[in-house]
Amino acid sequence: MTTIEPSAPGAQDADVAIVGAGIAGLTLAHDLARAGLRVIVCEASDTVGGLLRRGRVGEIDLDLGAESFATRTDAVAALVSDAALDLDLVAPSPGGAHLAVAGEAGAVVRAPLPRRTVLGIPADPLADDVVALIGADAAARAAAERDLPPLAFGDDDGTEPSLFDLVTERSGRVVAERLVDTLCRSVYSRPATDVRLSDLHPGMWAAVREHGSLIAAAEALATGARAGAAVGGVSGGMWRLPAALAEAARAHGADIRIGVAVHAVRADDTITGGSLLETSAGDVTARVVVVATGPAAAARLVSADTEARDAAAAGRVQVIAAAIDHAGLDAFPAGSGVIVDPALPTPAKALTHVTAKWAWARDAAPAHRHLVRLSARGKDPAGLDSREGVAREVSLLTGVDIAPADVVDVVVQEWPDAVASPRTAAALAAAPVRIAGASVAGTGLASVIPHARALAATLIAELRTPIRPASDPLRSHA
Repeated sequence: MTTIEPSAPGAQDADVAIVGAGIAGLTLAHDLARAGLRVIVCEASDTVGGLLRRGRVGEIDLDLGAESFATRTDAVAALVSDAALDLDLVAPSPGGAHLAVAGEAGAVVRAPLPRRTVLGIPADPLADDVVALIGADAAARAAAERDLPPLAFGDDDGTEPSLFDLVTERSGRVVAERLVDTLCRSVYSRPATDVRLSDLHPGMWAAVREHGSLIAAAEALATGARAGAAVGGVSGGMWRLPAALAEAARAHGADIRIGVAVHAVRADDTITGGSLLETSAGDVTARVVVVATGPAAAARLVSADTEARDAAAAGRVQVIAAAIDHAGLDAFPAGSGVIVDPALPTPAKALTHVTAKWAWARDAAPAHRHLVRLSARGKDPAGLDSREGVAREVSLLTGVDIAPADVVDVVVQEWPDAVASPRTAAALAAAPVRIAGASVAGTGLASVIPHARALAATLIAELRTPIRPASDPLRSHA
């Protein structure tokens, strides 16, 4: 990459100041510093990584945040290679995920997720693994979608319905509720009524527009791989990625300041074409500011929309990690984990069987010890945050009788700023500073990293030009 000359020393503290050392902020810091720019990153917490964080459960290190990444883009692999990070990217073990749904008379139906689906939309609604979960009548209704008039939407004209409404209209309510909404709530922490297909899966949306049919689009994209195979991980845990990336960014000269909270972002006419961060460790001036925090923190800093700030504050996610000693789990009865039908009477929306999913975790655990992660439904993990609660819900979801005494360790991790509401995302997209991260890029590293790298390239090009007059409002407008 061609390096550029930074601004004259003393004009500002940095060419670019970044708020937040999650994966978006660190990606920006790495690419900008490598290009020769002076970069300061302020991170309020005691470690880098954001939603990628290490915990220790049952004497084993594992992720308390995101534990995998989607492989629908090569974003993670390209970043690891480009930054020369000493990480081993791995695929999950065979077995795939299961779905637990409410059956007749309160029964729990457990079955593998269908092989050929995209976001729960089946490429073959009459396949045995689909019928096992939704029944023959709902499968026949879904199969009739191919015979409906072709779908047609304009370009960004506001006519695209929610994912839930789209699937309900085309494939029936059972598919929308049991497959699509269940996956959305588990994977994206948002109901299908709150998201659009174009936002969650641009490739699937493009295929829908090309073929005019959900089935045809799913056929074009779905593979025969077991559900859950379209993800990758890092040997030892995803938390290793931000740790390695921060080290690489520092090697290029980035100044990453841990434990430094940013209280305000404002234009500063006392410096040439710059903005100012008011932080817990003093003011920081920069030519450009990028806010790369969670949605609530970003909204508090840059948005005057109080409703957007309130909506962002509601985006809480809880993860309960546990170690269980039980030989009955050795056969991995629910594959790599369970996605839970919202109709089931459980406070859990998903279970990940970590030692079934990742060989590195299996190798780290003693005989018959299993690591699991439960994601809480709603905003309160009550009922999941004890040995009794973990034993009860793992028994329900796997069919293995787990006793509280089998649960040897429980760790609860709350993420109070994990999910952006549509109102918050819209407010941040219109903010007068640059924004990075999932609140504007979309959920997951497959979206966040390309967005951050594209923003870095834009800033590198812009900062080759003369600094704008100080009279301009917040020069870093997106």
